[in-house]
Formats: sequence, structure tokens, C-alpha cells
Amino acid sequence: MTIRAIRRAGAASVAALLAAGAVHAQSQSDRGVSYTLYGTPGLIEMPSALSARDGTIAATVGSFDGQTRNNFTFQVLPNLTGTFRLTRIEDFGGEGDGNYADRSFDLRYRFNDEGRYMPAFAVGLQDFLGTGIYSAEYLVGTKTFGDSLRVSAGLGWGRLGSYNGFSSPFGLDRERIDFGLGGEVETDQLFRGDVAFFGGVEYAPTDTVTLKAEYSSDAYEEETERGLIEHDSPLNFGATWRPVPNFQFGAAYLYGSEFALTGSVIINPKDRPFGPGLDSAPVPVSVRAADARAAQSWDRAALPEAKIGTELQKALRAEGVDLDSIELSDRRVRLRYTNNRYRAEAQAMGRIARMLSVGLPPSIETFVLEPMREGMPLSAVTLSRSDIETYETVAGGTSAIAQKLDLSEAGPREGLVELPRTDDRFGWGIRPYLRLTFFGGRDPARVNAGLEFSASYEFSENFSLSGALRQELYANRGEPEILEQEGDGPFPVRRNASRYAYEGTTGIERLTLDHYGRPAEAVYSRVTVGYLEQMYGGVSGELLWKPVDRDYGFGVEVNYARQRDFDQGFGFRDYDIVTGHGSLYYDFSDRFHGQVDVGRYLAGDWGATVALDREFENGWSVGGYFTLTDLPFDEFGEGSFDKGIRVTVPIDYVLGQPTRRDVSTSIASLTRDGGARLNVDGRLYDKVRDGHLEDLSDGMGRFWR
Repeated sequence: MTIRAIRRAGAASVAALLAAGAVHAQSQSDRGVSYTLYGTPGLIEMPSALSARDGTIAATVGSFDGQTRNNFTFQVLPNLTGTFRLTRIEDFGGEGDGNYADRSFDLRYRFNDEGRYMPAFAVGLQDFLGTGIYSAEYLVGTKTFGDSLRVSAGLGWGRLGSYNGFSSPFGLDRERIDFGLGGEVETDQLFRGDVAFFGGVEYAPTDTVTLKAEYSSDAYEEETERGLIEHDSPLNFGATWRPVPNFQFGAAYLYGSEFALTGSVIINPKDRPFGPGLDSAPVPVSVRAADARAAQSWDRAALPEAKIGTELQKALRAEGVDLDSIELSDRRVRLRYTNNRYRAEAQAMGRIARMLSVGLPPSIETFVLEPMREGMPLSAVTLSRSDIETYETVAGGTSAIAQKLDLSEAGPREGLVELPRTDDRFGWGIRPYLRLTFFGGRDPARVNAGLEFSASYEFSENFSLSGALRQELYANRGEPEILEQEGDGPFPVRRNASRYAYEGTTGIERLTLDHYGRPAEAVYSRVTVGYLEQMYGGVSGELLWKPVDRDYGFGVEVNYARQRDFDQGFGFRDYDIVTGHGSLYYDFSDRFHGQVDVGRYLAGDWGATVALDREFENGWSVGGYFTLTDLPFDEFGEGSFDKGIRVTVPIDYVLGQPTRRDVSTSIASLTRDGGARLNVDGRLYDKVRDGHLEDLSDGMGRFWR
């Protein structure tokens, strides 16, 4: 089955549906697109209908008079913007020291691009998950005049309908903002209550400076009632400066009484700092003479099979590929190997095919490549040697190879001759680590930093021992209290995380035995035993069904977990539980990956986790997730569920040199007990899909690199 012949079945992707409103790329460039105190593209505090360039990530900090907003904004699609926000408000009446920590999430959808006469229009939901302290909805339009002037105007509800508002045109009332526990989407409040006008202008005298003035419809009712700020005027004035494309700084005078500062770091994963990369040049294809192509066999006395395998293993080792086993016949070769260097499996295949054209007897016409991960064969890609010789240097050679190759399930082990290992079974490393916690206590930010020592030993390709030990070198925290179970509430399965950091200054981060397998065609397995993560040890087992030519898969995981001692040594506490999930994986178009997990979590609660991640061709990944369980909202509020975002940055994006290593981080709204899942390294789906249809298709552009 060729890649060209395989077609996705089923409903259209979510990504395509959301992008339907944007037929063309947005007419304006990144010039003049600046970020508000809320971290969204817009004016000073008021939103606009602008969108940043597709894929743009902006981390923005905005601060004025005791309010600090840490914002993460991602341009999910050309017309869909998402913002995750952590806010600290001094003396607002929170726990302990009276400071208030708030988490909020925004979505904005832009309906259309600007036209010659038509403004761009957008609808937005502000803080629709959480306590609702910033809760608002709005409709806004933006029009650009010439190259320097932009005007925005809109209607706001909720917080954005609190100054000079008038009765809703829909005739619906809205309750006063509820500063309760949060944790629910108040759909019955959306676009209800008073509505007010807002708007403003932006003027860009240069490519790096933008001047702004706005009329705000936010009365800051709660803050003025509590004496935190003075609201003397609805007019705000400010300016932003973007000295280089990746940084923005701003200053503003707000409400006739407050000065504000903002700073943004802006990255677009599509922009490679090293262009296509600094990869070394591949070995040129060796083209056979016409009479050599016609040969039906080769002289094994002159060129033994064992020598072919040994020489290929040595050559591929220099390319970062470990050749595990080989099967040779007069007209065909089958290889099973592990690519340790190239992020795109297709690039490794292209390099291997070139090597085979040089090192194999001329009679061998068919190359069958079976990539492995953790000893599991992922697929079989069959290539014609004649096609490799024909299309290496011709225009359209990449698409031609993609059309002609055949993709199928990996073959059986029988027939393959295992080669002696030439790599070191033992590996180790030292790296720094940094853990940041915002607004988790009296300090605005807590820092843990130190060194992580890691080591691994491979008993075989699919059976290994690995672990990591952390030594803390710096921390700015006090001693946290130990939280206990309250009544019928959930056991504190995650809320004592700060205690682990406090006592585990020298601790075992993880120490596990891992076994991977392929018990049947399209079926993969994992068993992990040991100290699975910082807080839990036990046993984790997983099965995944994922055919190579399908964009979906199903998995099941069952775990027995026991909570570890706070010092992260070898001991355990008196809490254990059996957890498990059934999982559905789906690869949408345009590199969107969806996942739904349904099952039992660490606190014994039952529920589901929904996640959506967008991957970029160079290895960047940005995604979000949320979990809802049967813990009641009215008792636990935001603590009854989990939500957050996660980002993966590939190391080769920074260095320019090919490597499969990356750095991942997550930003969660709260560390609570509801919806808490066991953290297990090496789950199957991310291991397996590298060699399957969607990922191979996405990476074919690097086949000849």
C-alpha cells in the first residue's frame, strides 16, 4: 500500500473545521501586532480582532499596582487564539497573607480577514474556566488604514460590560461575578447582563514602535471596592517597543491613576534559526550500470553475507543508526534498525537507502526497512533501488519516492540474522534541572534548581534498567505543612508535592525496569516496574493497538501505585491504589494529535482526560488538556479537575545539529488531587507513531537530506 493510496476515513478534522473561516492568510503582518496586559493580541487592556502569525507563541508578563499577570498565548490556528493565565493580586483577600492567585483561560475566534472595506471580526471568551474573576465575553472588529493606523471597536459583557453599560440587547440578566471555588463553565452567564462599548486606536510611526489609546469598558468594580486601585477615567494610553522580532516591551498609564509595564517573548516554531539545519551531507547514491541491474545473484564466496552485515553496521553507526539484524537474498534485503539521530524517521530512511546503494551487491533491487523503537519493529517500508537511483537529483524526487514506496506492518523475526552489538549498553549523563512554581504560597515564585544524574543499562533492545537521581543546589522555599485526608475527601495524592521537594533534596527521581514488546501484528506492549516517578512507585502495564496505515489507535493501561516517602528514598507511605485507563488516539490533519483517556485516577476518582497537541515539522509541540472527574465541583472547585498546557522544544531547533533529544515542560493551573494521573515515562503511542503513516508522510520532505 503506497502513502499516496492511503486516505483518511471518517469525519473531517477538528482543525479543518475551526480553520474554515480563514480562506486566505491574514492580510496584516506581525508589524503592529502587540500584546495586552492580558497577554492577548490587542490594545492595552482591551482586545482587538487581530491574530498573530499562525503558530506564534507569546509569553507575556504584565504588571501594575499589585497585579501581576503571567500569560501564555498560542496561535493555535490562523484564526484561533488561546491564552492561559496565572495572576497574582496583592491584598485581594486570598488565603494566608491576603494575596490572591487566579488561573484563567481565554479563547478567541476570528471570523474573517480584513478586506479593502470590511474589518476583521472576532468573538472572544475571557476567563471562562476558573473562578471567573476576569470573566468576560466580547465581539470586536478591527480595521487598518494605510500602513500605520489601526482602529478597533467592540461590545463587551461581564467584566467588559461593567463601565457605562446598558441593558443587554438579548434581555438576559447576569449574576455578579462569583469569586467562589470555580471549576465550572458558567454557560448560563455567557453574553448576558449589561453590555458596554470599548475601542481604541493604534498608530505605528516606525516598524518597532506602536502608540496606543483606548476607551476601556472595565470598571474594576471589585478592585475599587477593596481600595486596591483608583478608577478615575476610562481612558488608557500606552506605547510598545519591539526592538527585535522576538521581544516586545510596553508601558501604559491606566484609568487616570496607574502605571503599567509589560514584556513579551515571542517565538514562532516555524522559523528555524538555522534554516533547514546543519546536517552533514549524505553519502551520494551509487548508480549501477545497466548490466549490473540485470544481475540475478552475486558471488557469495567473494562477498560473504556476514561481511555485508558487518560493513553496513559500521557505516550506519556513523550515521547514528544501530543496525540490529539483516536478511539477505539474491534480489532483496531486509533491515531492522534503530534511528538514534534524526527526528524525522523518513530522513534516516533516506540516509540508509543511500548507504545500501553503495554497500550492497548490484543484484539486490528491493530494500525493506523496518525501523524499531525500544526493540519494537514499527513498520516495513519497501523501496526500489532503481527508484533511489532515478530520483535522487531530479525535481520532484521527494514526492515521487513517497508515491512509489510501500508501507506495511513489520515482518516476522524469522529470517533475520541478528548482528552482534557494537554500541555501549551502558549510558549516563548529567544535566541541570529547574522547577518553577508560581503563586503556590506566600512567595510569587518558588525555585528549585540542581543537577540530575541519569544512567541506563540495556540487557537487550527491549529490556532495560534506567534511573535518575537529583541533587538540589538551590531553593527559596520555607517548610511546607503535611496535608492529610479530610473526612470523605480525596487522599492528598498530589497536594503534598512541595513536601517532596522540601525533603527530597537528594532523591531518586525514578528507577525502573522497562520491557517493550510486539506480541501480535499492530499490537505493542510495555511493562514498567520500580520507582515510577517522584511521588509513586509500583507496576505499570500497557497494551496499544495501532496499525501502521491508520490515523487512530486504541490502548489500555493498568497500574498498581504506592505513594513514596517524602525524602524520595526507597521507602513508601501507607497509601496504594489500582488505576487504569482506556485510551483513544487520533491523528488529525495538519499535525494535530488528539487523545481521550477514560478511567480511574490516583485519588480513586473516575473521569476522562481530553488532550489536543499541535506538532510542527521541526519537532516543536504545543498542546492543552483538561480532566473532569466525579469529584463534586461545589466541594473542591478547581481542585476537582486538572487542566494545563504543555510544550516540547527540540534540541536540534536550538543547536542546528540533528538529534532526537528534546525538552518538555507543562504549565498546570493547580496541583490538586482530582484528575491526577500517574506519571510514567515511555508510554507507547509516542514511541510507536514515529514509524507509522502520518509521521512518515509528514517527514518525507527530509528524505533526501
